[in-house]
Amino acid sequence: MSRPVVEFWFEFASTYSYLSVMRIERAAQAAGVEVAWKPFLLGPVFLALGWNDSPFNIYPPKGRYMWRDLERLCAREGLPFRRPTRFPRNGLLAARVALIGVEDGWVAPFARAVMTANFAEDREIGEAAVIEDILSTLSLPAGELLARAQADANKLALRSQTERAAELGLFGAPSFRVGEELFWGNDRLDDALAWAKQPGLPVGVAG
Repeated sequence: MSRPVVEFWFEFASTYSYLSVMRIERAAQAAGVEVAWKPFLLGPVFLALGWNDSPFNIYPPKGRYMWRDLERLCAREGLPFRRPTRFPRNGLLAARVALIGVEDGWVAPFARAVMTANFAEDREIGEAAVIEDILSTLSLPAGELLARAQADANKLALRSQTERAAELGLFGAPSFRVGEELFWGNDRLDDALAWAKQPGLPVGVAG
């Protein structure tokens, strides 16, 4: 019997996506819900809204609050945190690789490793050498996967997925969708999981 599904839309440069990536599998398993991982890029979404940078950079008071909030939340969750020396970092290559991970079934550990590299180890996740090292540490064929990730078809798939995010009305990450219902922000993860378990909601297939 199929279980209810939550779509998990996340961005590797997103601070609050870090929190959700690190806890969603555990929380979803406890709730009896499947996760459909949806990596996408916030840059094009922000541009469509008239922003050429993260709103946390555009509005400094909001940025200062976010960094302190992230410190508090990481401490509460027992997650390591080191403020990146570059923000936001380029998550393009990581997102392309993550699409392959969705297809092959290893997206969750890869996403956690990339987020840890960015927000706990201050590594340049936009560099191919860093992604290659992460894949190798996970005992995955790094060279083969990087080639697949950079193939034209996969590049187009990520572009299409990002365009789909905009069509769905997503404006930030992390976002969660249950059917047509949208939940935005790490603090809405539990609400999304609870919504997915409502009697009478159709079940789907994660992927």
